[in-house]
Amino acid sequence: MPRSLDRRTFLVLTSAVLPGRAWSQTAPDTGASEDARLAAFFEKVDQERLQLSPETLTSRGRKERYGELDDHSEAAGRKWLALAQTQVAHMRTSFDRAKLGPSAKLSFDLFQRQLAVQKNLHGWYWQDYAVSAYGSSLDNIPQMLITQHRIDTVEDAQAYVSRLRVMERVANEVSSELDQRTAKGFLPPKLVFARVIPDVENQIKGAPFESGPDQAIWADLKKKVAAFPDDAKARILADAELALKGEWRRGYLRYIQALKNMSEKAVENKGVWSLPKGETYYADMLKFHTTTDMTADQIHQIGLSEVARLRTEMEAIKATVGFQGSLEAFLDTIRTDPKFRYPNTDAGKQACLADAKKRVADYMAVAGRQFARLPTQPLEVRAVEPFRERTAGVVPFYQRGTPDGSRPGMVYFNLSDMSQVLRPQLPGLTYHEGAPGHHFQLSRQISQTDLPPFRRFNNFTAYTEGWGLYAEGLAKEAGFYQDPFDDFGRLSLEIWRAVRLVLDTGIHAMRWTREQAVDYMRRNTLNSERDTQGEIDRYFTNPGQATGYKIGQMKFLSLRQKAAKAKGSAYDIRDFHEVVLRNGALPLDVLEAQVDAYISGR
Repeated sequence: MPRSLDRRTFLVLTSAVLPGRAWSQTAPDTGASEDARLAAFFEKVDQERLQLSPETLTSRGRKERYGELDDHSEAAGRKWLALAQTQVAHMRTSFDRAKLGPSAKLSFDLFQRQLAVQKNLHGWYWQDYAVSAYGSSLDNIPQMLITQHRIDTVEDAQAYVSRLRVMERVANEVSSELDQRTAKGFLPPKLVFARVIPDVENQIKGAPFESGPDQAIWADLKKKVAAFPDDAKARILADAELALKGEWRRGYLRYIQALKNMSEKAVENKGVWSLPKGETYYADMLKFHTTTDMTADQIHQIGLSEVARLRTEMEAIKATVGFQGSLEAFLDTIRTDPKFRYPNTDAGKQACLADAKKRVADYMAVAGRQFARLPTQPLEVRAVEPFRERTAGVVPFYQRGTPDGSRPGMVYFNLSDMSQVLRPQLPGLTYHEGAPGHHFQLSRQISQTDLPPFRRFNNFTAYTEGWGLYAEGLAKEAGFYQDPFDDFGRLSLEIWRAVRLVLDTGIHAMRWTREQAVDYMRRNTLNSERDTQGEIDRYFTNPGQATGYKIGQMKFLSLRQKAAKAKGSAYDIRDFHEVVLRNGALPLDVLEAQVDAYISGR
C-alpha cells in the first residue's frame, strides 16, 4: 500500500488556497477556450495549495519554503475548508460547464465532489483517531526529512536544520490536540500505544543525545553533508546538534508525555461503534474508502463469500503438492517451515531484496503485452529504515517518487525480523507494490501533465489499493507464479484482503472483540502471529480503509469482464488498462462511467 495517503493528507491535498489570503476574483482570460481557462484555474489552485504545505512542496521535489513545516493544528483545517468552499464557488460562477469538453467536465465534477468529501471528513474531525497503529501526523516528518529532503547546497542543509528547530512548534501543535482529545474522551484503543511510543522515544536516543549509535536524523544529515568543505560541514553539524538537543528534544518530550497521558485514559479496545455517533461515522468511512454506498452488512457478506471461494482454490493447490492434512495445517506448515523463510541474517535480507528486484525486472520484460504505456520513472526496492521499523508494519509498501523522476518510486520491505517475510508471498507483494501495481498506477498519474494537478496527486483507496490487488492477479496472467507454492502465496494474499472485509465490518459494526478478530485471521490467512496482531491493530484504528482493497479489485475485474464481453474480438487488454489508468485515481462509479464510454466508442 502507498504510505502518507491518510485522511489528513487528503485534506491537505484538496485544500486550495493559502490561509489568510483571499482567492482572486479576477476571471481567467476570456480569450482562451473554456477548457484552457479551466486548466489555468487549476494550475493556479495548485500553486496556492503548494504554498500552503511546505511538506507537500518537498514531496513534489521542490525547494520553496524548504526550512518550514506544515501547520498541524485543527484551526488550520478549518481555514482550509472555508477557503476551499470559496474556491469551488468561484469555479462555479466563472465557468460554464456546458461549454467544457469531456475531460474538463470530469475535472469540474471531481473538484466539486472533493469539496463535499472534505466537508464530510472535517465534520468527523474529533471521531477520527489522531493516533493510529501507524502513529500520528508528527511521525511522518522524520521519514520526510530522510527520504525527501535533498541536500545539494549549504542552503539546503541550513533548511534541514531549520526544520529540526521547527519540530518543537509542530510537536506542540500535535500534543495540544492530543491533550484536547484526551480531555474530550476521543481516545484510540489502548493497543496502539505499545507500538507508537517506543518508535517516538527512538527519536531522542543515541548520538548526539547520548552515547551509542547515531540517531536516524543525525546519521542522515551527516551522510548528506559528508562531501561539504570542512568548515561548512562543521558549522552545519554544530547548528544541527544544538537544534536536536534543544527544540527537537523538547518537542519530542512534550509529544511523548501527551501520548502517555492519552494512553492512561485509553483503557478499552473497541470499534468506532463506541464513539459518539459511531455508527454514522463508520458508514461515512466505508463510503470514503470504497466510494460506494455499500452497507457494513453487504461488505461483510461479500467478505464471507470471497473467503469461502478462495479457500476452495487453496484446497486445490494443497492437493496438487500432495499435502494430506487440513488447510489450516497446511497454512501452519508454510508459516513455520524454514524453507519458506529467508535467514534472519544480513545475507538473508539482501537475498530478499534481490529476489524482489528480480521480480520487478522479470515483469518489466513482458509488461508491453499488457500495457500500451510503461512507467518512465525509475523504481527502487529498499529496506525500511531502523528508526521506523515498529510502526512501518510487516507488509511492504510503496512511496511514490517525484514527477520529474529525480526521486524514484520506492518499494519498502521491513526486514527487522526475517521470520515475518515468507518466500511464497514475496512475488505477490512485489507485484502489488511495484510492477505492475502501485508504481504503474501512481507514477503514471503524477507525471500525466494533461490532468490538472489536483487529479495528478489525488487518491481514492478503492481505486489505488484495488489496482494493487488486481495487479497481483495480472502477474499470473502474464505467466508468473509457476511454482505452486508461489501461486498459493498469491491466493493467501487475496484471501487476506477478503478477510479484511469480514474483520473491518465485524469490529466496527458488529462489535467483534479483538480476540474474535485475531482468531478469524489465524484460521484463514498465512499471516504470521506478529503480522496478525499488527493487522488487527490497524483495522481498529483506521476504520474502513482495509475494505477498499477487495472492493476495488472486484470492480476492476467486473469492468474488465464487461468490456471484454462487449468488445468481443476487438477487445485488447492494453486498451482496457489505458482506459482505467489515463484519468488517474477515480471513484468507482466514475471509473465505471469511463469504461462504459470506452465500450460505446465515446
